[in-house]
Amino acid sequence: LAALPAAPAEPRLRFRPPAEAPVRLFTEPELARYDGQQEGQPIYLAVKGVVFDVTSGKEFYGKGAPYNALVGKDSTRGVAKMSLDPADLTHDTTGLTEEELKSLDDIFNNVYKAKYPIVGYTSRRILNEDGSPNLDFKPEDQPHFNIKDEF
Repeated sequence: LAALPAAPAEPRLRFRPPAEAPVRLFTEPELARYDGQQEGQPIYLAVKGVVFDVTSGKEFYGKGAPYNALVGKDSTRGVAKMSLDPADLTHDTTGLTEEELKSLDDIFNNVYKAKYPIVGYTSRRILNEDGSPNLDFKPEDQPHFNIKDEF
């Protein structure tokens, strides 16, 4: 009997998947699903339009925890004012004092960016309310952006 030719081997993938999950864009209803109320679900908090996975701080942000009111939404104003008042749990920074804005930047950089992974951005950061592009958005100014990642 003649030997049959061997079937071609399946091609091997020659790329490495990214070390971290890619960041994504969250609408307000999508972000609201990550509010710490459901066991086993990640807990997300947005500050300055950047969405952080704060699940590792479950004792602070989980169901019934002291800062649970901040999660599942962009709570920029509340973080700046160190307030859990529902009226302050918004992205809106209109009328914040210079001291509150400085506090916001300090907490954003030294707490959230230092401790928690970035999982995405709020759609408001990139798109205007009518769905048109936010012309002030610059990818190179985003916290996760590193030009070396592009090469």
